[in-house]
Amino acid sequence: MMTEQEVKQLLIDTQAILEGHFLLTSGLHSPMYVEKFNVLQHPKYTEALCKELAERFRDQNVELVIGPMTGGILLAHEVGKALDTRAIFTEREKGVMTLRRGFRIEPGTRVLIVEDIVTTGGSVQEVVNVVNQSGGEIVGVGLLVNRSGGKAEFGVPQEKVQALLNLEVPTYKQEECPLCKDGVAMTERGSKHIK
Repeated sequence: MMTEQEVKQLLIDTQAILEGHFLLTSGLHSPMYVEKFNVLQHPKYTEALCKELAERFRDQNVELVIGPMTGGILLAHEVGKALDTRAIFTEREKGVMTLRRGFRIEPGTRVLIVEDIVTTGGSVQEVVNVVNQSGGEIVGVGLLVNRSGGKAEFGVPQEKVQALLNLEVPTYKQEECPLCKDGVAMTERGSKHIK
């Protein structure tokens, strides 16, 4: 089993954990950003991380793995492969997370939800809603990184949530951001900006 420190070191080594001054998708500011695709671009690392997630749910008789578009697609595929089960993904249509492309969840299906990075838990909550509306039974939520400091909740009992790495990373509203107050410029995100 990989330890949290081993997972963190892998993310540091692949420049998936970045430090600076970042504007998050949520609109909040943070001194740390996790650029998941810096690690997920390496199939052997993606496979290793997903096998680790799969092992944590191996005894749950998972029948379907689901993740939200975009990063969740890769994770669902690899975790599904490791568990020898089906893997699908949700995507937004007119702003609402939904199943498309003929994907279905039959009532009673034992479903594992996977996601790459959680800050507020909003995307996972949307996937939870899709599974619940379909009548699926959520057996767990597997996360690559939970950067919420344990604050993100999505209506799934905490004992069913497993993260390979838990980070407590401060986030700030723009008007309260100490980095802004200190005049620290925003750091460009993404692999194209890494030298």
